[in-house]
Amino acid sequence: MSHRILLVDDEIDILEFVRYNLVREGYEVFTAENGAEALKVALECRPHLILLDMMMPVMDGAQTCRAIREHPLLRDTMVVFLSALGEEEQQLAGFGVGADDYLTKPIKMKLLVSRVQAILKRIDADGEGPADTAPGITIDRERYMATIDGKALTLPRKEFELLALLCASPGKLISREEIYATIWGSEVVVGDRTIDVHIRKLRQKIGEGRIVTVKGVGYKYEP
Repeated sequence: MSHRILLVDDEIDILEFVRYNLVREGYEVFTAENGAEALKVALECRPHLILLDMMMPVMDGAQTCRAIREHPLLRDTMVVFLSALGEEEQQLAGFGVGADDYLTKPIKMKLLVSRVQAILKRIDADGEGPADTAPGITIDRERYMATIDGKALTLPRKEFELLALLCASPGKLISREEIYATIWGSEVVVGDRTIDVHIRKLRQKIGEGRIVTVKGVGYKYEP
């Protein structure tokens, strides 16, 4: 079955160009020109992935992503921002409302297609496997849940996967290369700050002292 992708952008030329290229790759592609329309279309077509612009009329990208995460039928849908706003603060805002990834325009179409392919390949694999436990934190992959000291954590998909990877081996140093390959896939090229942004968001939710940085090498979870 072809994966369904919803493109959301108020720039019609970009919308049609990206749609054309993704259809060529065999995807079933739907479009919307603002956030309100995106929610309506998403409920109708139930996409596997939503590529979402940040600056839009009616509802901007942040409002739309937040609404997606709050809707019981859409909250597990992959959401990736594709925006001209590339500053770290904008990316943090995107991850803060529940985005799984953040891509900046302009982006070469071959790279965008590669990122989309890698993201969709992971969808069927997500949620498999037994629960991983580290002192104070429990990861339940089957139910896609994480708790800290008995309290549920609300985590976007990439933050969940990153926390699960670190907690699977408490005290073990996980290199940046291993994190990139495991979480984003070896075929995907991501920015140098991508991991740092996700680590920062995790620390805000589980405490500063639990994830230790080994400068220039990687990270480890210390109970």
